[in-house]
Amino acid sequence: MGREEEALLVHSLCRGKIEIVPKCPIRSFDDFSVLYTPYVAEPCKRIFEEPERVFEYTNRANTVAIVTDGTRVLGLGDIGPLAALPVMEGKALLFKYLGGVDAFPIAVDTKDGEELVHVVRLIAPSFGGVNLEDIESPKCFDVLEKLRQGLSIPVWHDDQQGTASVTLAGLINALKIVKKDIRNVGITLIGAGAANICVARILMKAGADPKRMIVVDSRGILNMRRGDIPVWHRQKRELCAITNGEGRDGGPDVALRGQDVLIALSKPGPDGVKGEWIEGMARDPIVFACANPVPEIWPEEARRAGARIVATGRSDFPNQINNALGFPGIFRGALDVRAKTITDEMCIAAAFELAKFAEERGIREDYIVPTFDEAEVFVREAVAVAKKAMEQNVARLRLAQKELYEMAKQTIERARAELGLLMEKGIVRA
Repeated sequence: MGREEEALLVHSLCRGKIEIVPKCPIRSFDDFSVLYTPYVAEPCKRIFEEPERVFEYTNRANTVAIVTDGTRVLGLGDIGPLAALPVMEGKALLFKYLGGVDAFPIAVDTKDGEELVHVVRLIAPSFGGVNLEDIESPKCFDVLEKLRQGLSIPVWHDDQQGTASVTLAGLINALKIVKKDIRNVGITLIGAGAANICVARILMKAGADPKRMIVVDSRGILNMRRGDIPVWHRQKRELCAITNGEGRDGGPDVALRGQDVLIALSKPGPDGVKGEWIEGMARDPIVFACANPVPEIWPEEARRAGARIVATGRSDFPNQINNALGFPGIFRGALDVRAKTITDEMCIAAAFELAKFAEERGIREDYIVPTFDEAEVFVREAVAVAKKAMEQNVARLRLAQKELYEMAKQTIERARAELGLLMEKGIVRA
């Protein structure tokens, strides 16, 4: 049986991937009088008097909405909210198993950005955070910005900050291996959608020189002479102004000449990046070909062309640059201190912790980021994010590092143990 057929079979047999499980004991039906009516009125009254107590008396502090309109799902494009649900359920599963976070798919039947913002604002009281997912660019930028302005809980777009965090982590260690400094390298980004636009911003905040950064969209290199970029695409226009200090014109072949790093987040397919382009890069080039499900160039071809380190978004090749290394731990840390937002600096803190974790285990050309089975990384990532949130005064709680570590560790271990027990008892069939 192929993996495609297996995926269909598992989804059909399980009827989805998540469900709600009680977290309080029920010893007798008399307990319902405390858990529900009439005595549930007591926490209701306390929350009415002090709204912040909602985090104490409910699960809001550990609940995230995964919101999508289905307009840009994986490599499938605009397939709509219904067809997006399997991906959103999978995201919820990763949130729970890797980060101990209770996340729920919210697929919204609209393509209008303003309507999407309105819906999320209306449902926000139920959640401690919002993860925007698979929303087309540039609408995703506007939705994210407006929700951040109007809500006092973390709102982030995983295709932006999540991708950027893990990409930065991989680049930190790749540069250590080739003995280059992020402040001095030339970086070319192929693809100018939501992911790479945010990657560019995060890399600059982490020390990359924007003048040595070149961004390529479907029509060529971004520069100030490009008259075809709409006024409303503010993010692209800003990159035109601050990147490409040499003023290069042309396509990706020109953009890669003499550059040290390639980060491709563009259309899936093995012909998006050609071997001869990599041959023209600087000594010991680093190639991140991260389109899914098919990278822009196959790793072996990239290595034949001279790439020293190659990363993709796939699990069947070394150096998987996958958002799932980021969002479970980042949200875990943000929720544990009841952060009001997730800043770029919190994402950078997560990236450096990911890189440090891998470095402690011995980085090499085929191991620049941790893998999913290294459970400890999510705990440490959560602590790094929580500490940065407190440092930036966006956290409602202030906790010691030891408290943060134990809280994250226990929550994540509990989530894994819960599923293990359900499988052991045959409630979830293996």
